[in-house]
Amino acid sequence: DSGVVTIEEQVLVDQDGIKITATEYVTAGFMGDGIKLLIENNTDQDYTIGCDALIVNDYMIIDLFACDVAGGKKANEVMYLSSTALKAAGITNVGKIEMYFHAYDSDWENLFSKVYSEIQTSAYDSMDTTPDDTGLELYNENGIRIVGKTVDENSFWGTAILLYCENTSGQNVGINVENMSINGFMMTPYYSADVYDGKKSIDEITILSSELEDNGIESIEEVELKFHLYDLDTYETIADSDAITFSAK
Repeated sequence: DSGVVTIEEQVLVDQDGIKITATEYVTAGFMGDGIKLLIENNTDQDYTIGCDALIVNDYMIIDLFACDVAGGKKANEVMYLSSTALKAAGITNVGKIEMYFHAYDSDWENLFSKVYSEIQTSAYDSMDTTPDDTGLELYNENGIRIVGKTVDENSFWGTAILLYCENTSGQNVGINVENMSINGFMMTPYYSADVYDGKKSIDEITILSSELEDNGIESIEEVELKFHLYDLDTYETIADSDAITFSAK
């Protein structure tokens, strides 16, 4: 196994005059690996093509893909698989890529949304799907399990709290962090995870270093927070957790 991942050329979407073909797996560039897509717009309208969700080896991956294609035109565009997200999830070989595509016009009207496709790469049979779930279990109810992982001192500004989430609830779930304090001081947590049913995610809670400095916090001793869980399709609340306290040491 040379570690080189390849894919067969395949049509991912062909509906409403939009055709999306995966042509090759690319490994060049600082953005990480990616899938080269040929997008053909056979309508007379201009559309932006993007993703509602991108899932690699059953992990939700941050996706920044958007491609504008004018009516009657084509575009070649790479959908990148964020290298930092893959690394956080412990994914070394990409075996399965699931995408939910959408297309919308200049008025944000959807031509279609959540059109599903799946690519199995040459590494499909050898991909490692062992969950990276070591850490402190913070929440395990309603089919949602959340594990707080060790503080990553190598995060770009020095302090990060990683949350591993696993969804076996039977519905697509959004997770937010609320009422967060560090060492007794209130903080603004930047964290939002969409976890589709049967999938996993690993994302960091971002806390601004300026907020830590303003409160004289040099090391994170104790964290308290609440989780807000909601249905991604209806936005209805599934649960609001009690306050959860844990040590980041």
